[in-house]
Amino acid sequence: MPKKITLNVFKKTFARIKNAGWIQSKRKGPTGIGQTLEKLLGLDENNIALPDLGRVELKSHRIGSSSMITLFTFNRKAWKMKPLDAVRKYGTPDQNGRLGLYFTMSRTPNSMGLFLHVETDRISVRHISGEIIAEWQLDALAERFIQKLPGLILVGAFSEMRGGVEWFQFDRVQLLQGTSPEIIGNQIWAGNVIFDLRLTERASSDEAHFVVNDENLRGLFKDWTDL
Repeated sequence: MPKKITLNVFKKTFARIKNAGWIQSKRKGPTGIGQTLEKLLGLDENNIALPDLGRVELKSHRIGSSSMITLFTFNRKAWKMKPLDAVRKYGTPDQNGRLGLYFTMSRTPNSMGLFLHVETDRISVRHISGEIIAEWQLDALAERFIQKLPGLILVGAFSEMRGGVEWFQFDRVQLLQGTSPEIIGNQIWAGNVIFDLRLTERASSDEAHFVVNDENLRGLFKDWTDL
């Protein structure tokens, strides 16, 4: 299996995949599309080392899907409250009675009064009382985003089920590059990007994930190039 391919080789290989029409999934479940594409490309991992672009991650999605993609997680420096204090003050019990923060955050306050507050240079998780739970600088988010995803090859495929088996028709591919604090802030303001909090009293680490819908992923990048 190739460890490094050129962009031209990728484009030629994908053109053959697209022209092949409907292809049966190589694996059942949500990860089937990625596994199928990797096998068709001859890759053993979900990123591509392009000599002219460096390491570029490969992501695939079902066209029209509402599934979410986690781009990266945040570190502890963002918390303005101690995480366990936040759990005990604003957490809710799970089915086992374990108290925790299990919230997908947006600009609209949730059942516990927590919401995303967006400013020109930062975003924060706040309570309607004004208390700040966590805060991130937008320029730091943009820097982290570029470190994690300097470039992204995004492949879209149509999907249909046939007798309980999923089939894909790979249709489009784009190279996405670059972002900015303004882009990230605008996408959060528009509700296209959300924060997923997952933290319990017994957790050994705190978790806050930067999450985007498949169809909104393009909006986080400056440059789109059809391949």
